Amino acid sequence: MKTQASILVIDDEPDNFDVIETLLHGADYQLHYAPSGQRAIQSLPSFQPDVILLDVMMPDLDGIQVCQQIKANPQWQAVPIIMITALTAKEDLARCLAAGADDFISKPVNGLELRARVHSMLRIKQQYDSVQTLLQLREDMVNMLVHDLRNPLASILISTHILKLPGFPIDKQPEKIEHIAIAAAQMETMIDSLLIMAKLESGKLMFNYTEVDLCALCSSALSNAEAIAAQKHLNLIGDLPEPGGMIQVDATILRRVLDNLLSNAIKFSPSHSQVRLRAEYLPTGDAQIHIADSGPGVRADLQQQIFEKYEVGTLIQNVSQIGLGLAFCKMAIDAHQGTITVTDNHPQGTIFTVVLRHQPALRVDSHLTTHSSLYSQSN
Repeated sequence: MKTQASILVIDDEPDNFDVIETLLHGADYQLHYAPSGQRAIQSLPSFQPDVILLDVMMPDLDGIQVCQQIKANPQWQAVPIIMITALTAKEDLARCLAAGADDFISKPVNGLELRARVHSMLRIKQQYDSVQTLLQLREDMVNMLVHDLRNPLASILISTHILKLPGFPIDKQPEKIEHIAIAAAQMETMIDSLLIMAKLESGKLMFNYTEVDLCALCSSALSNAEAIAAQKHLNLIGDLPEPGGMIQVDATILRRVLDNLLSNAIKFSPSHSQVRLRAEYLPTGDAQIHIADSGPGVRADLQQQIFEKYEVGTLIQNVSQIGLGLAFCKMAIDAHQGTITVTDNHPQGTIFTVVLRHQPALRVDSHLTTHSSLYSQSN
């Protein structure tokens, strides 16, 4: 990633480049020089300019022709071009703009005007780059979602096809039906999480705070994860408080957080290992939940990054990772005014810790007002 804006000066007179360099002295720009239009066009891939300062009056290819050729190339047509010209007639300036120029500066060049126009064009280029990054991110996200939805859908279709085969043993049917149910639940969880995240980000999600038995909620989440864990021969362990201890939360949202964290732990745990869910009440009245696995762990430099939407940390072969599960958990726990963190599970694995603050004054059906902090922080 570039740390400096790259500016390409195209001018057949080296002295003019020296003038530009002097006028831009002190600005954090990386300046490149091309003595002709042809040389500039050939060198664009190595220069990677963010702005081009282009002289109009040059031999061979003049500035108008160079501008037209650059703007005709889809790879470079978004790079702003500022024409530097001694021409003052409106017709000449119109020709520059018609050729694709984004701005122009009259000679002799004024330093204040040059810096202002370069800064303006850089701002436009940065906005364009941001939009392209967002579009690429959206395209990647859609591709990952399609891939992740296709896996459970394929499981449903295959199991359904097998059930329809003539002579398929009746005693094997419950197993295939269970596969269908698990795959359907995975798809439902993914789609519901996306819908809830969209509402969280728009501030339109109504939270229904109620008194919930922490032990019962965690037991239900463990029970729901047993079938998926069994497919990998994992041992699910619950270390829970006595029944009857209550917390005030949106039970549906918190349950989905637990489902996501357990699913995440199961996904990354090796076969024949264990996943442990431990819940407890702290002396402060807060509730604390740990979900520990024996997977590959999360590098220290990624332990905050993985809570950012579409960030997946270290990619693992044959493991579905779309970077949404932990983002949803982070947003949901933030909305509850709690915290979620990740630490190492020695000697191997990861521990996700959720702390839910004791909030006796929370109102039922209170409306969530989201802020950028709620979604700047994913599996």
